[in-house]
Amino acid sequence: EVKLVESGGDLVQPGGSLRLSCRTSEFTTDEYAIAWVRQAPGKEREGVACISGRDGGTYYGDSGKGRVTISSDNAKNTGYLEMSRLTPEDTAVSYCASAGSFSYYRGRGLVPSMSDPWGQGTPVTVSS
Repeated sequence: EVKLVESGGDLVQPGGSLRLSCRTSEFTTDEYAIAWVRQAPGKEREGVACISGRDGGTYYGDSGKGRVTISSDNAKNTGYLEMSRLTPEDTAVSYCASAGSFSYYRGRGLVPSMSDPWGQGTPVTVSS
């Protein structure tokens, strides 16, 4: 079973930046794909971005466009999400996923099935 550990969440001031990390125990496809999802208090999970570690292809959801950059290091089984110009509306728990393919994540609007492996998430709080 895929195990995921997210880290890097923190309390930051509006306008600040954060770099989140996601370490996965394994990739189940040769695309080495990683997706990031966030869930704000009282809201549904929302797709942020995904990446294909095989060819570097990326895809961003509306919440991620222009302010986040996704990357990954296949050798370390780790994905990253760099976020900038954070606002209080970015307050959420961020999760990553790695059990699916790049096309799977894109096809599902970047939100994997709840039956897929999930980590515990890392909380991002934006507040002054």
